[in-house]
Amino acid sequence: MPSASTGASTSVVAPSAAARTETVAPTEVVPVDTRLTPGGPGYRRMSFALFLAGVATFALLYSTQALLPLISHDFGVTASTASWTVSAATGALALFVLPLSALSERFGRRTLMTASLAVAVTVGLLVPFAPSVGWLVALRAVQGAALAGLPASATAYLAEEVRPKALITAIGLFVAGNSVGGMSGRVITGWVAQEWGWRVAVGTIGVIAVGCAVAFRLLLPAPRHFTAGSLHPAALVRTVRDHLANPLLRRLYAIGALFMTVFGAVYTVIGYRLTDAPFSLPQGLIGSIFLVYLVGTVSASTAGKLVGRLGRRGALYLAGATTTAGLLVSLADSIPLVLLGLVLITAGFFAGHAVASSSVSHTAKEGRAQASALYQSAYYLGSSAGGTLGAVAYHSGGWAGTVSLGLLAVVGVVGITVLGSHAARTQRRLVAVQH
Repeated sequence: MPSASTGASTSVVAPSAAARTETVAPTEVVPVDTRLTPGGPGYRRMSFALFLAGVATFALLYSTQALLPLISHDFGVTASTASWTVSAATGALALFVLPLSALSERFGRRTLMTASLAVAVTVGLLVPFAPSVGWLVALRAVQGAALAGLPASATAYLAEEVRPKALITAIGLFVAGNSVGGMSGRVITGWVAQEWGWRVAVGTIGVIAVGCAVAFRLLLPAPRHFTAGSLHPAALVRTVRDHLANPLLRRLYAIGALFMTVFGAVYTVIGYRLTDAPFSLPQGLIGSIFLVYLVGTVSASTAGKLVGRLGRRGALYLAGATTTAGLLVSLADSIPLVLLGLVLITAGFFAGHAVASSSVSHTAKEGRAQASALYQSAYYLGSSAGGTLGAVAYHSGGWAGTVSLGLLAVVGVVGITVLGSHAARTQRRLVAVQH
């Protein structure tokens, strides 16, 4: 009977195995979302790495801004000429951000960000040795072009590697890194320059940026959701054309440019205002004024909550109103009121920027790097225009002239947002009629 027993055993086991296979198989094909989420593995490393990239980017990009009065004096040039050491960097960034974003589609976000930081910090170590203002502007332009690989690639990396519900918060943290970099760069250069001159000050920022770049590369997790795209020019032109044909994206690009026009004008000129009478502050104290950037760190990192309560357009209205209040308060010839004005301007700007930039990544379903690049291009063109026009306005009409320029830009932000609200209502009515 052994053979019968064996056969019976086999006949019983086989269906059981088949049953188990039928039960388990459906669960094996259920997709698992492996994108990063707050509290999950890799999220903190990713956040800190991009935070450091933001610190390095803004510290390098605006390293000469707090030093413009010293640069003017050293080279014997006007405020509008010295302002080109900032505008050349931001303008070059605006011009190169789109082509470099195309490279990130082919070679990867992390690779391009690493290469961009490496070139930027190398140039940062050469900037202190510029023999003339012309050479200084040229080096700053090269540095800005190199940094163009960071902003669009970072937001595209986040859009691919972070779950949608956490995207605004993640981008807010990157923008917060920008605010910390902008603040620390200006504060450090102010105090260092007071003791050892502007050349040692910008060299110090270069060394700090090297440390941030190394830590960024070691910490940033390898991308798991990147798919290489094409470098064919026709494909790039088609993607850019599609983005520019999107009315919502066009409005977001204009809003980013206008907000940055205000910010670029205010922070390019504020050093001259505080150096002149009735304030006549020393360089170290002028640099310390930029501690108000910490307000931007908070407002950018909480932009997600603001959108959750007020909606995207409501958050933009609040950002515009806050910026307007700050511009008006800053007109007073009182240090406490000037500081309060800068706090409000900074809070409004960083909140508006975080909302607009995250909305671009959310809106674009394809070619996210190009969508973000177009936003960054508009954003930094606004910075370049704001810095130059703000200096011209200050030369012509004092601080009131710069404030007038800022108020005009905020009116543009509000007008575009109102237009967006009207377009959204019209779209809802059309959908209701169709159904």
